[in-house]
Amino acid sequence: MLEVHYHGHACFELRGEEGSLIFDPFLRDNPQADMRPDAIEVDGILVSHGHSDHIGDAVEISRRTGAVIVAPYELAVYCRERGAKAHPMYIGGSNQFPFGWVKLVQATHGSSLEGRYLGVACGFVVRIGGRTVYYPGDTGLFGDMKLIGELYPLDLAFIPIGSTFTMDMDEAAKAVEFLRPRVAVPMHYNTFPVIQADPEEFARRLSSSPTQVVVMGFGESKKF
Repeated sequence: MLEVHYHGHACFELRGEEGSLIFDPFLRDNPQADMRPDAIEVDGILVSHGHSDHIGDAVEISRRTGAVIVAPYELAVYCRERGAKAHPMYIGGSNQFPFGWVKLVQATHGSSLEGRYLGVACGFVVRIGGRTVYYPGDTGLFGDMKLIGELYPLDLAFIPIGSTFTMDMDEAAKAVEFLRPRVAVPMHYNTFPVIQADPEEFARRLSSSPTQVVVMGFGESKKF
């Protein structure tokens, strides 16, 4: 059984029998967040790219808890230089961690912080709690989402819908068609004025899809 807690924006905490992880822990400066970084206790921290609303409080959490940051090579090195425990990876690579299996996959986005280039952005496919989960990070639509869905039959996919920096709802609906997850959860919307979107409208657009759309409230937990 997999428990998912939504901290708002693009930050999700996952807990399974093996352990726990958090994606893109943007908490302290996140107006949607229900917890501060000093309340987070996880085994792994998966960071998709270096933009401040995704790397967020990853270094702080790692330094306090000893949780390992999993990220593309340049970003992992950046975190390690700041005292975090980090495991560098790159797109196409996979690794079995105590908390679950992690594979890095492509994303169509950038990655930098404070003027420093931090490699490529990525998405993640993870196996935890008996479920296979896709976390795309920030991305536009790309055709190889079909391949991700084919290679890794997905129980759950998180889907950005806010446009401006990611897919809009029309392209997000096409992403669900490509990925074919059992459940899709919208993310990356309404944090800032430039990414306003209605997740219920997204669910309505997919009402005839075999994928179930589950809209999670900020601070809500669900079991999948």
